Amino acid sequence: LPVIYLVDCSGLFLPEQSRSFAGATGAGHIFKKNALLAANGVPQIAGVFGDCIAGGGYMPIISDRVVMTESAYMVIAGAALIRGAKSQNLTSLDIGGPEVHVHQSGCADLRVPDDETALATIRAEVAKLPTTGVDFYRYGADPAEPKFPATELAALFPPDPRQGYAIEQVIARLVDGSAFHEVLAHVGREMIVGVGRVSGLLCGFVANRQGLVDEPGRGKRTGSALYREGIAKISTFSRACNDDGIPIVWLQDISGFDIGVEAERQGLLGYGSNLIYTNSTNTAPMFTVLLRKASGAGYYAMAGLPYDPVVQLSTPVTRLSVMEGRTLAIAAFNSKLDDNFEIATKDPAERQKIEEGMATTAARIDADMDPIGSAARMDTDEIVPLGRLRAWLTCLVESAWQSTGYRRTKNPRILGMHDLEVLSPPRGATSDKVFVSDPEESALPCPTVGVWSPRIVEGATIEANTLLGHLRRGNLVHEIRAGDSASGAAIDVLADGTWCERGTRLCDVGLAVTGRSSRAAAASDVPEGTTAVRAESDGTIWLAPSPQAPAFVAVGSVVENRSTLALIEVMKTFTPVRSPLAGTVTNVLVKTGQAVRAGQVLFHLT
Repeated sequence: LPVIYLVDCSGLFLPEQSRSFAGATGAGHIFKKNALLAANGVPQIAGVFGDCIAGGGYMPIISDRVVMTESAYMVIAGAALIRGAKSQNLTSLDIGGPEVHVHQSGCADLRVPDDETALATIRAEVAKLPTTGVDFYRYGADPAEPKFPATELAALFPPDPRQGYAIEQVIARLVDGSAFHEVLAHVGREMIVGVGRVSGLLCGFVANRQGLVDEPGRGKRTGSALYREGIAKISTFSRACNDDGIPIVWLQDISGFDIGVEAERQGLLGYGSNLIYTNSTNTAPMFTVLLRKASGAGYYAMAGLPYDPVVQLSTPVTRLSVMEGRTLAIAAFNSKLDDNFEIATKDPAERQKIEEGMATTAARIDADMDPIGSAARMDTDEIVPLGRLRAWLTCLVESAWQSTGYRRTKNPRILGMHDLEVLSPPRGATSDKVFVSDPEESALPCPTVGVWSPRIVEGATIEANTLLGHLRRGNLVHEIRAGDSASGAAIDVLADGTWCERGTRLCDVGLAVTGRSSRAAAASDVPEGTTAVRAESDGTIWLAPSPQAPAFVAVGSVVENRSTLALIEVMKTFTPVRSPLAGTVTNVLVKTGQAVRAGQVLFHLT
């Protein structure tokens, strides 16, 4: 894109010269950037409209075209300085007006009578440049508005940033015709990657799903976090887009990387470094949109501003930070809290002091996350109302396809993206059910081969059709379930990640177990005629929408089908626990703030 300069500059503001002259980003850096633009073939056109003294005189000179009005001048030093230094009675026009620079020095190209003519002349010079390549790169596709209007975007986001929404609904309001082709849909399902058109032009999209997501072979995951499979998926997709010359739009709503023993054992540090290397070395244009949460290293991994996207946009609901205020307050006051993150002291005065300190810390961090503050610190390029995101993406994607010959692009027939499709398993054919035959000597044997991912814990009740876990072999995932006669409690469950041969013992089935497993088995007992509501994932359960609010339900509450009974928090994200039917709550088996496990019974309904 050409750069246009409209210059009327009296040089450096001398009262603040110590702040703007000498440093690495001092005023002289402007002229280096002029030179680098020229070296990279970027057209530069300058209109000189008034006093252009010292630095103001240098700035237009490297431009390919310099247009001067009759009242403009460019000088190393103005008339006042010359009179003082050399006792010469001259005007600035005498020294460096259009008569000098257009007809004698050659520092300017065109002389025009006034500002209006100068602007018209600049437009005429721009018109001489090669025309946009946008129509060519549409490959016959016509621009089309989304089927669902972009003005609806703001209504998709819940007021509480910890609650989920459907990212597919967001994409449907950004791409032409709301048509989006998802790639690698079978794996890393907390992430969504694929290709759509914006103004008829191909564009790759990478986005975070929200809420709980079912990962084949792994179970339920929190959509706003990065796990091994999701990281590998977006690394692969990013490389494919770069190889094909397709611009990438990153739609961030991320809490960060998965954490814990399993995450470290799976080498998330290495997978994350691979992703960062990919995004750091891409040459295809990348644009980053911080839809909502942009937290921790996940913000970096998804092409945050330190990784030089062409433009990073924020929205009015963006929250950019290493961690949320509440989480940081817990970390800062950790020595004053017990294992459940409750204030440990019984002294009322000390308790009040700690509460006030935590509240102050949380409030300060929450204020830092304000998008206006981020923009003021230049931590983001622009704040865009959600309803205008489509218009911004149209401008950016058209700019990415504007010219020819300056970056590698492929025609749609030879895109590497096609290879990803061929190598992916057919949709709907990535998983099948395998039932374990009746156990001999209380052991459940593996019916095939693969890497084992258990979905049961020690002491869990096993009965006919119970999901025991998954076996993964390449892209094929087997769902392993108990046979018709299985009955009892799980003992010695095989460790996650174990390679299994046919006949490998997955777990034992016993009538009773001891210790914690026994309590887990007892907790899973459900009275006859009662429906159990179980946790879909590990996490922390909250029985009320906020600390001061009443609980969603209590014993005796009458609920409708799909009513919210509680919230489970994982990685700063709340997922509702919903009633599977209309009925009455007969038992609440957990306390607010308690850690729960996937499959644990939370409520009884009748």
